[in-house]
Amino acid sequence: MSDAPDSDVLGGSSDSPHQGSGRLVAVRHGATAWSVTLRHTGLSDLPLEPEGREQARAVGARLAHHRFARVLVSPLERARETSRLAGFPDAEVCDDLREWNYGAYEGLTTADIRAERPGWSLWRDGAPDGETLAEVAIRADRVVARVRAVAGDVLVFAHAHILRVVAARWLELPADDGSRWVLDPASVSVLGWERETPVIERWNDTGGEPLA
Repeated sequence: MSDAPDSDVLGGSSDSPHQGSGRLVAVRHGATAWSVTLRHTGLSDLPLEPEGREQARAVGARLAHHRFARVLVSPLERARETSRLAGFPDAEVCDDLREWNYGAYEGLTTADIRAERPGWSLWRDGAPDGETLAEVAIRADRVVARVRAVAGDVLVFAHAHILRVVAARWLELPADDGSRWVLDPASVSVLGWERETPVIERWNDTGGEPLA
């Protein structure tokens, strides 16, 4: 994969106009064996742990009374299982929502990687044989454009790193600003608007409050 940066993608401007008043409601998948142990889980297709299945059902209860114009889901099983258990079995698979490809660092923890590369940061240094930040940001921009083209709220089930990049691009910030916020399993986040300005309405909410 190309390591050449894309200045538009890595910079602070997204080409997606404000086409409607809909919001992007993001759900990170429930817990897996690797998320519990903080191992980088990119394209490995792990199922949810029992805890993750319970988390998915709880998320479904929070979303049950909200009307969504569209529901999108990553093609990876942990996100699709979360979607099904949350009550959205017919969610549309969106390949752009797959997790960052961590290449040679798949399955490793940050501590494992830093034992060989002190000070390593995925956001700055990337992963050998994996995707670059610019490549992930291109996918995130397509997600943002797709959501903004819909009249009404769009629900997406996906993964921590891709959703953090999506959030940065929704806010029209550089992609690496996604490094500045965390996203826990089975959390609900809402990206919306204050008049014409894209904003975060809710972030990393793992409580029991229903979606407004």
